[in-house]
Amino acid sequence: MIRKVTVLAALSTTLLAPLVATTPDTAAATTVMTARQGLELTVTSITPEFTTGAADEIKISGTIRNDTGAAMPGLRVQLRYSGQRLADRAAIDSYLADQTPPTLPGNVSTSSSMDFPALEAGASATWEITRTPAQLQLSSFGVYPVAVEVLQQGWRSLGVQRTLLTYAPPTPQRPPRNRLAVVLPIIDQPHRADDATFTDDKLSAALTGKGRLADLARIAKTASKNVTWIVDPALLDDAHAMTKPYSLSTKDGLQKKPADGGATQWLTDLRSALANSPVVATPYADPDVAALAHRGFDSQTGRAIELGGQKARELLKPDVQTSTAWPAAGLIDPDALDLLSVGKPGVARVTRVLLNSTNVPPLPPVSHTPDAATTLDSVAGPVTALIADAGLSRMLEPDSSVSGSVALSRQRFVAETAMISAEPGQTQARSLVMAPSRRWDPNPTLVSSLLKTAGKLPWLTLTPLSSIKPATTQVPRAGLTYTEQDRKEELGAKYLDPVKEVAGRAQLTSGIITGKPPSDFDAAVLRLTSSAWRNQSRAGRAMTKIVDSAVQSRMNKISITGADPDRPRTLAGADGVVPISVKNSLPDEVTVDIEVTSNSPARLQIDERASTRLVIGGNGQSGTLQVPMKATMSGGSGDATVNVQLKTADGQPYGKPVKLTIRTTGYTGIALVIVGAALTVMFAAVVTRVLRRRSQRRLQRATRTRESETV
Repeated sequence: MIRKVTVLAALSTTLLAPLVATTPDTAAATTVMTARQGLELTVTSITPEFTTGAADEIKISGTIRNDTGAAMPGLRVQLRYSGQRLADRAAIDSYLADQTPPTLPGNVSTSSSMDFPALEAGASATWEITRTPAQLQLSSFGVYPVAVEVLQQGWRSLGVQRTLLTYAPPTPQRPPRNRLAVVLPIIDQPHRADDATFTDDKLSAALTGKGRLADLARIAKTASKNVTWIVDPALLDDAHAMTKPYSLSTKDGLQKKPADGGATQWLTDLRSALANSPVVATPYADPDVAALAHRGFDSQTGRAIELGGQKARELLKPDVQTSTAWPAAGLIDPDALDLLSVGKPGVARVTRVLLNSTNVPPLPPVSHTPDAATTLDSVAGPVTALIADAGLSRMLEPDSSVSGSVALSRQRFVAETAMISAEPGQTQARSLVMAPSRRWDPNPTLVSSLLKTAGKLPWLTLTPLSSIKPATTQVPRAGLTYTEQDRKEELGAKYLDPVKEVAGRAQLTSGIITGKPPSDFDAAVLRLTSSAWRNQSRAGRAMTKIVDSAVQSRMNKISITGADPDRPRTLAGADGVVPISVKNSLPDEVTVDIEVTSNSPARLQIDERASTRLVIGGNGQSGTLQVPMKATMSGGSGDATVNVQLKTADGQPYGKPVKLTIRTTGYTGIALVIVGAALTVMFAAVVTRVLRRRSQRRLQRATRTRESETV
């Protein structure tokens, strides 16, 4: 990326003013006209990056391009310089930001200037200026301002490019060699809803060609092995899913996509490039931990740390670490810090956090650069905070609204780090951390150049992030500073509340399986809590709907069969059983409890002492529970309704309750009356017969007695 200074030449601002109105409707036209009618001044190279001897040759080179539409005569490129060192890092910022003529270096090196008698329209010309530190009055270790200026006719300034020169002559006492940890993120937004469904096809382009993630893989190939990489395991997981045929959700339905060879190659390249580099895994899908802490979503953070470690070690390398966390925007409050530090039982907790410098400011403010490491207190014990230096970090991603230059960014990096080493009062080496924003779009040439330069500077040592530890004597800091505006940036209740509902139902899908394995929707739910949705809530909500639909479809695979309200089940008598069958269309064995509640207890009662649990095999098998019921005498015969609710083994309702109609007939009571009456009649008949026989026998004995007496 080359920084260009576009200036208006040949025509004065006064002459152009009547031609271009400065209204909102014509603002774009103004920009285009200025660019087309300007002169581009570009600095392409400054060598060496710093000098150590008064006679060393410094070469500054670049180009000028005439985009005015007409030939430009009498151009000169000259160097402005000052023998006065800049005082501190604030002075560097001020000098480079101020574009007014009074702050330009006052000395002009006319002997090394280059003249161009005429530059035709659309033509370019190269220039080179050579000077030594002695000629530029560089006298001692420090950072000096210089500027390249293009003039017309020897007096009209058409453009200026400011930059810096660092002079580091041998000294009796060399500056301390500070430790610099460079942290480069490989983080993206989630691209899948549930594990089987991609919601966009952006990842394929990002992984190949000049895509952002392809650039990161190329940087990793040549980067120092002391650079620390922070990788989101969900990105690795999405790329891995693309190595096989996958489904893409479109407005017309699911579209089948073939395996993506680019994803396979990217994963292979990344594994090779990072094989010997320190790698830290974010919690899975880089969740918005602060939002989770503030919305009562506590359990998700521990699961994200656990799953993130598992996926990163499986898909990238076995020694990936999870004990360092990088919260969204590098900002955290005590609640979120506690959530990270506690983690999940059996899982390595977070003991280090990478933070923005505004999150833990020095107290009181200091003029020098404080050490990068400090200690924070959490409910789980001390946590090391690693503070990224804002100025150094910005150099990895210059403002996209202003075109930057590899050469000029490199010069500023050299100057800033040299200035830090020369700050007053520094007696021992300090630690520095440099980290761009998490979803940066890198310039591979710039990043590789800065890393190469960092490895050559005598006042810097590149070191892994894990080696940065709090100094014995620390600069006092104000503690965690988390503003109301910071809270407004989080995922809000309007977004997270539906996610919590989906998460609750998703958890049931594993809670009903015998043995309670982790939920198949853990990764999907974590993708919904990604910090990527802070600025893309609409995409996050669309993904939430897809996951919700998938969860509901899974829940529907366990159902009560024959639940037709128009086909009542009959209870044959006052006491009996009603069979309730449950079908399991999942491949796994499930354990369910069945809760039956009478809606008409005056007519129908449920025996609560009976067994309520069923264990049902998978793949379409069914189980039946015989539920004892009793029709009350006062209720008489007729229809009554019951609610049947499936529950997990730990008592959580599974799905919505089903209403069944039970028809009570009173048949058993009537049968008892009939049988009783019949028995009574039979008993009476038997008694009558016995009495009759006894009467007959007495009569016969009396007759025989009379006959005997007569004889």
